[in-house]
Amino acid sequence: QVQVVESGGGLVQPGGSLRLSCTASGSSFSITAMEWYRQAPGKQRELVAGLTSGGITNYADFVKGRFTISRDNAANTVYLQMNRLKPEDTAVYSCNITFQQGAFSWKTWGQGTQVTISS
Repeated sequence: QVQVVESGGGLVQPGGSLRLSCTASGSSFSITAMEWYRQAPGKQRELVAGLTSGGITNYADFVKGRFTISRDNAANTVYLQMNRLKPEDTAVYSCNITFQQGAFSWKTWGQGTQVTISS
């Protein structure tokens, strides 16, 4: 009953910026963690950034200083602001949301949004 949808991907030249959004909707729930992952062709999926319900952030070394994860709790939305993009940032970016409902906890993936950095 919970849906996770990403948006904001596209084609950008090196040095450009994009902001990705991930919105959760559905029945009653609470969110305990939000994460962004990416997967490039031929590569394993890797963690890009994470944000806990307490506001603690975590970034992969390869995006520190360039990417910022943030949230809008009222909108059940997590954002990934990506600046100074590089060709190696090209990947499908997916959000992973950790939900709590009563005593249950689970993670749900979005379908992903394509980010392509090319001149």
